[in-house]
Amino acid sequence: MIARLLKTLGGLALALLLLACGSHIVNSGDESLPPRPEGALRVATLNVHYIVQSAGDGPWSEQGWHRRKAPLDAAFKAIGADLFALQESETFPATNRDGTNLTLDYLLQRNPGVAAAATGDPADFPSTQPMLYRTDRLTLLDQGWFFFSETPDVIYSRTFDGSWPAFASWAEFQDATGQRVRVVNVHFEYRSRSNRRLSAALVRDRIAPVIDAGTPVLLVGDINAMHGAATMDQLEQAGLSFLHVDGATYHFNRGINLFGAIDHIAHSAGIVPLGDPVVLRRRFGDTWPSDHYPVAADLRLTGP
Repeated sequence: MIARLLKTLGGLALALLLLACGSHIVNSGDESLPPRPEGALRVATLNVHYIVQSAGDGPWSEQGWHRRKAPLDAAFKAIGADLFALQESETFPATNRDGTNLTLDYLLQRNPGVAAAATGDPADFPSTQPMLYRTDRLTLLDQGWFFFSETPDVIYSRTFDGSWPAFASWAEFQDATGQRVRVVNVHFEYRSRSNRRLSAALVRDRIAPVIDAGTPVLLVGDINAMHGAATMDQLEQAGLSFLHVDGATYHFNRGINLFGAIDHIAHSAGIVPLGDPVVLRRRFGDTWPSDHYPVAADLRLTGP
């Protein structure tokens, strides 16, 4: 009996291993960025993972940050985005107190000609979802935020089910041709489906009037939902179309690709994709920049 049980358990373990290997293969692939089409706006998004200054020497500690900061900068430079949205650009415990943001400061120092939008004094602006943009391509016109909460305009208000604060940051830009675009950068809860759906409904209700008024909208970020999820359906009700991101964008900080994309780029009318988005699934040096992969896409602003 015991031998039969062990054999059965062994068979199940082997089946699970084969299933995981198959999922990894299906959701993998080291894609390279194509040459940028003339006149294209290159947009990218990456959850860079927060930094905990008191967390010893693990990957998300300050020591871990010093190991992965050069690979992160290498990824940023390799993509060459005109606009690069970050999620979890946070340094604890300083976040929301003194404005310390090791990730943002490092990337700004290492990349002349790049400025930060959707950031400010943490007393008035939650600065952990900034967007880096090239000042020779884009001019910042306005910026703002709202929290995924029953009180969305109260800074640092907790989410609908009382979980930690989460929010959307946004910035409106104008390109050299005079075309305007509003970029909304989101990070939805990973544990609670109801929080994700309520957050998506709030984003839908906030951006629909912007789209209806004639301003094209880009939505980027970590929505913690795969293609076909109700979360995406709600956002599409505002007039957004999601680019099809093929394969994994989260890899457990080990290059293990078990399920489809949870990091996405969506656009409204007035924005035309110039090809499929690309996921850069590779290390830069000997350390992963984050436990997510960057996602990039070339787009063209065509106006309302």
